[in-house]
Amino acid sequence: MHPAIDHLRRADPVLGGLIERAGPYTIQYHPPVFATLAKSIVSQQLSGRAAATIWARVQAHARPRQVTPAAIDAATDEQLRACGLSAQKVAALRDLTARTLAGSVRFRALAAMPDDEVIAHLTPVRGVGVWTAHMFLIFALRRPDVLPTGDLGVRNAIARAYQLPGAPAPAEMEALAAPWRPFRSVASWYLWRSLENRAP
Repeated sequence: MHPAIDHLRRADPVLGGLIERAGPYTIQYHPPVFATLAKSIVSQQLSGRAAATIWARVQAHARPRQVTPAAIDAATDEQLRACGLSAQKVAALRDLTARTLAGSVRFRALAAMPDDEVIAHLTPVRGVGVWTAHMFLIFALRRPDVLPTGDLGVRNAIARAYQLPGAPAPAEMEALAAPWRPFRSVASWYLWRSLENRAP
């Protein structure tokens, strides 16, 4: 059994019930590289299908170089807009690209940084807020103890599971999730699953 599952079951009977109903922990990770964060920017505020379609067009345009800073830098705004990107997302990709090429965003250095330093390193990028940084920590850097307090799905899942009158505020989430440490990322994944949605 995954050590996190055993801990969460013992620490919180309500979460234990969610785990029992959801089944095995099958989180899917992505490499902690430029393309992963770029895809996260592209996917914001879109349905899964629309995001996948647009990202596939970006990938097709970038080949054979894949989605790298050099590939985005070489593309014109018109080419990126033709992939289906809004002007705001083109600007965000441009900012991420410029910062990466200049060395102010260093993906290879992220693995050695504590969670709060990763957030501080990424959030100056246009279009990258704390939520996006949390998703990168969980699904790319594989950090086990991240509580995405700004995620509406997690907030709604907590409200439903714990029979709260509404979605909890960040401070309430932190207090409720204290027994889940050091596996709050795993708990969050099960909360997403409890809504019968696939985890991001």
